[in-house]
Amino acid sequence: MKLLTTQLSYLLSQQQTRRNLKALLKFVLFLTAVVLLYAVVFHWIMVTIEKRDHSWLTGIYWTLTVMSTLGFGDITFHSDVGRAFSIVVLLSGIVLLLIVLPFAFIRFFYAPWLEAQVRLRAPREVPHDMSGHVIICRYETVAQGLIRKLKAFRIPYYVLEPDATLAANLYEEGVSVVTGEVDNSTTYAALRASEARMVLANADDATNTNITLTVRETAAEAPVVAVVESVDSVDILGLAGATHVLPLKQRLGEHLAYRVTAERANVHVIGTFRDLRIAEFPVQNTPLAGCMIRETRLRQRTGVNVVGVWERGHLLPAKPDTVLTESSVPVILGTAGQIADMESFLVTENVNRNPILVIGCGNVGYAVTCALKNKSLAFHVVERDKAIEERASSIAGELFIGDAADRSVLMRAGLAEAPSAVITTNDDAMNIYLTVYCRRLNPRLRIVSRITHERNLEAIHRAGADFVLSYASLGAESIFSIL
Repeated sequence: MKLLTTQLSYLLSQQQTRRNLKALLKFVLFLTAVVLLYAVVFHWIMVTIEKRDHSWLTGIYWTLTVMSTLGFGDITFHSDVGRAFSIVVLLSGIVLLLIVLPFAFIRFFYAPWLEAQVRLRAPREVPHDMSGHVIICRYETVAQGLIRKLKAFRIPYYVLEPDATLAANLYEEGVSVVTGEVDNSTTYAALRASEARMVLANADDATNTNITLTVRETAAEAPVVAVVESVDSVDILGLAGATHVLPLKQRLGEHLAYRVTAERANVHVIGTFRDLRIAEFPVQNTPLAGCMIRETRLRQRTGVNVVGVWERGHLLPAKPDTVLTESSVPVILGTAGQIADMESFLVTENVNRNPILVIGCGNVGYAVTCALKNKSLAFHVVERDKAIEERASSIAGELFIGDAADRSVLMRAGLAEAPSAVITTNDDAMNIYLTVYCRRLNPRLRIVSRITHERNLEAIHRAGADFVLSYASLGAESIFSIL
């Protein structure tokens, strides 16, 4: 009974529902007026034409039985006028009672009531003793990857969803969700943000700024991690109060740039632990290609240890008999001096000094070009959006405006001679298509690509990509490392 009262009160609190109920009430009043009018006409025909007398209640009874097509037959007209009137009542009853009334009831009351039931399924707050949880402000690809890690480590989490219907659907799917407005401090009080281990602001940059400022009203000390689309927003989110600001697309572009093969193989440091450096390098066009790890004798020559090997998107354990292929990217561990010795040891065979091809110059593609520029590597950019010319002034490479699916555009950009191609469009299907296309046009090309959804990892490797980075996976790993 309490749940029914809650549902009805929520239903009546909605402005659209009140308008619907007014429309339904108008139709019911119209239908009542029609029934009374027919009862009056019934009484008039019976008295003046057929010379029979019936009560007013009988007139209403006869009207309803005819309009509803029940037709008991206990009261009938004997004159043609009465039978013609019966036909009018019957036809109008079919329309008003059997068609319009059920539709109006479902449309204006029953459907909104069912929707209210759905909307009320999602919780509005977390348990009062909850602490050490993670608050995620949007359910998207990065959040889904992070949630899988949180579940593996049994860390409680809650997704904030403003739309109560979407929140109810997520709740039915088993996602821990709370519905509320992202710009309301009451929402974060209900989420116990002051006791949270982390608040993840993963919407657009403007919304993330609002989220950060709102969280600070309720939880001044709560760690807030903000994901930004534009590098220019990093300082703004910092000023708003974010504890950590992650320009994920910029990092993704930098990681893609470090995986290309150009004039020589480079060792790229990806992390540190005390005085040790964690780094990786591509094997392609080096003397290490085709050798087992024990045959490389890297530990004896430089002091570094091979601790893992990236092979077609999967990080595999490094075993002595693991064979390094042209597509392998070993992960090494050593001191700064040992990493420098490793850099000097790497020699690239068959050096190709032609420009690297970057396909797509959005946020990720632009980050790729900046990283290549910092490494003093030549590159060409293919972009179909002419508006990118405004950004071209800060790009050191030559810009080719056109569709990357057009062979002539790719050939003019130097695909046939390029040592590597970096595919950075925001569409996984297009990235897979361009990978197949580029691989066919230049079988010797090293293809480095991005994907958004991790489910497409195997497909793009089958298409011919040598190295692939998932935006969702990189984001989830970066956020979880902060956690």
